[in-house]
Amino acid sequence: MKKPIYLDFNATTPIDEEVANLMIEIIKTKMGNPSSSHYYGKETRQLIEDARNQVAELIRCEANEIIFTSGGTEANNLAIRGMIRPGKDHVVISSIEHPSVMEVGNYLESRGVKVSTVPVDEYGFIIIEELEKLLTDKTALVSIMHSNNETGTVQPIEEISRLCVAKDIYIHTDASQSLGKVEIDVNGLGVDLLTFTGHKFYGPQGTGGLFVKKGVELNKILFGANQEKGLSPGTENVLAIAALGKAAALSKQGIKDYQENLQKMRDRLYEGLQQGIKFLGLPDNFIKLHGHLDKRLPNTLNISFRNFDAKELSSLLFEKVAFSCGAACHSGSSKGSKVLKAMGVSDDYLDGTMRFSTGKQTTKEEVDQAVELIVEGVKKLFELNSTSSYLFKHKSKHKACDAGNRSSQCSAVKEGQLISTAKEEEIKLTHFTAGLGCACKIEPSVLEAIVKQIPVLANDKVLVGTETSDDAAVYKISEDKAIVMSLDFFNPIVDDPYQFGSIAAANSLSDIYAMGAVPIFALNIVGFPIDELPAQILTKILTGAAEKAKEANIPILGGHSIKDVEPKYGLAVVGIVHPDKMLKNNNAQPGDMIILTKPIGIGIITSAIKKELATKKEKQAAIETMAQLNKPYAENLANLKVNACTDITGFGLLGHLSEVLTGSKVDATINYRKIPRLDGLDRLIDLEVTPGGIFSNRDFYGKKVAWDDNIKDKDKYILFDAQTSGGLLITMPEQEAEKYLATCRKQGFNHVSIIGQVNSKGDGKILAE
Repeated sequence: MKKPIYLDFNATTPIDEEVANLMIEIIKTKMGNPSSSHYYGKETRQLIEDARNQVAELIRCEANEIIFTSGGTEANNLAIRGMIRPGKDHVVISSIEHPSVMEVGNYLESRGVKVSTVPVDEYGFIIIEELEKLLTDKTALVSIMHSNNETGTVQPIEEISRLCVAKDIYIHTDASQSLGKVEIDVNGLGVDLLTFTGHKFYGPQGTGGLFVKKGVELNKILFGANQEKGLSPGTENVLAIAALGKAAALSKQGIKDYQENLQKMRDRLYEGLQQGIKFLGLPDNFIKLHGHLDKRLPNTLNISFRNFDAKELSSLLFEKVAFSCGAACHSGSSKGSKVLKAMGVSDDYLDGTMRFSTGKQTTKEEVDQAVELIVEGVKKLFELNSTSSYLFKHKSKHKACDAGNRSSQCSAVKEGQLISTAKEEEIKLTHFTAGLGCACKIEPSVLEAIVKQIPVLANDKVLVGTETSDDAAVYKISEDKAIVMSLDFFNPIVDDPYQFGSIAAANSLSDIYAMGAVPIFALNIVGFPIDELPAQILTKILTGAAEKAKEANIPILGGHSIKDVEPKYGLAVVGIVHPDKMLKNNNAQPGDMIILTKPIGIGIITSAIKKELATKKEKQAAIETMAQLNKPYAENLANLKVNACTDITGFGLLGHLSEVLTGSKVDATINYRKIPRLDGLDRLIDLEVTPGGIFSNRDFYGKKVAWDDNIKDKDKYILFDAQTSGGLLITMPEQEAEKYLATCRKQGFNHVSIIGQVNSKGDGKILAE
């Protein structure tokens, strides 16, 4: 598989070939502990000292002013925490610092140290006059980054330094993002401390260091032996340090050439995107540049598309173009960039933010192809969003496609037959969609506001309509019979078309089971990019659905299809139920046990599948869970007293539970440890596989959740994770719940669990413990 075009060099740079070769040589030939006095120790000690000299030459300082650390984060901690002492317990930082500075500030504040934050202007420059107002005779340190990792804005460090020197205050700058892109002279800058990081200038990850000006004394923050003057104790990482030194030497040698290429490619990218956006007929204010036009890193381009979701574009282009929707170190947030907020960027640009950063290897061919793909992606996402306020003036495809650059996907009509050039075995359905399954639901806050505005025609035969958040509509046709109807469809959540059809059908049928009804027939709903995908793909989707319908013992009697820009599939399902045995989601009673029939974590696992981060076992477990009908769980409720029932889909476990409790006017407690969950979730969250739906669900439903202090953020994410074809959520009296549990487990459904209890009348509060 051809790898995506890499435009995220601010996140990390690939190891230079010469650096890699040196590392291989060291691995093969050097083995000593640099603290040992024998030959092998002296040999590795020399490697470290050579590297120290190479870094010193790059930033123009003396070698004994360099302290090697495990990276920029350790160096920032050492620089800031190491300056605090009695009488000097005030630190000033900027509002746009990296988390490794911001979080140090938060830590110090919790320990009684005063930390002041200086604001920035619209370009991201700190406001010097405001900085001066914050300085006192207790100020120990001013820590201002040299260049911002998101916008590339380069701060006036020399001017800040002169101000600090005049007031006898130390100054630290985090230059992690700057080395290798611009020339750094610590004496010219006038700084006392400077942080650098190896993996930002073609060295290895997990290494970096701190320039400490001669005469500056730092307190220890780590304790051990005396390596690195006792400031970064522990046996040195000789391999990484030597590689860092080599990278520094290469940067010093080639920095002028690097700068020229970095800037040319960055500007070519920006100009190409501007032209592409203009070609689509979008207004001039659709694209906005962040940071200063000139006083920024030569490789960094931070732009926003107005009223746009950059994460959807990133997901759509996952295998084509690699860029960042924010800083790589803190990309899981749904609240928008703190840096851009500090710069006063309006909300309508925050979600559409993208950071592109070029490298010394970036070619104009890569840039031009990236522009083509990004513009095509923007066009596709607007076509998906029919409510967009922007209208395209041009209905033809972007010129890149007309030129044949997307030959693997574009189609042709030949002799009356549609011919797709895409090979079926190479197709991954999730790469033809921006979202996944039920996670594509409209955000609950938006949906609620829309539904409230729709007039409802009163009808005494309607037993369940839009007045509740139930899963299906119910219409009474006789005293002993009511029709239950539901419609559900979504984008591909797995790559295999047969599995997608099967899962989509199981998900659609779930709404009928959740109402206590029996399905009797269904109709297909199809949206399909017939110009881009072979017809055989749709055949397999429909076959998977037909097999699942057969398992449910119902026929699929036709349906409706349209040409679409991405695949969508689902069913309209009709069922029947006795009016007195109908289940609703708004009748939970105090004392009820809360039961969940399937494990949660589908949204995280399927996002990982798309990013190819899920293991084979994790993928298989998720697919089996989604494809399983809720039929046996519903059938086991027969002859038991059930007060409320729903199924878990796009709003997550806590979202759907919140709807049950709010509608029933009760409060409840859930026990997190008793909630069944798929394996691998902690690992994937650590890899920042956190779908955007988690955050919108949390923001809307989380207001009514009280959390036990022992529940970690990653656990909260899982509880808000959007589920596709999830389990039934049931409330029933305790004795009935025990009977139900016994029946399910006798059938081998050991994951069915009592996860909590309805407490008392209330307004829908959830205590998670």
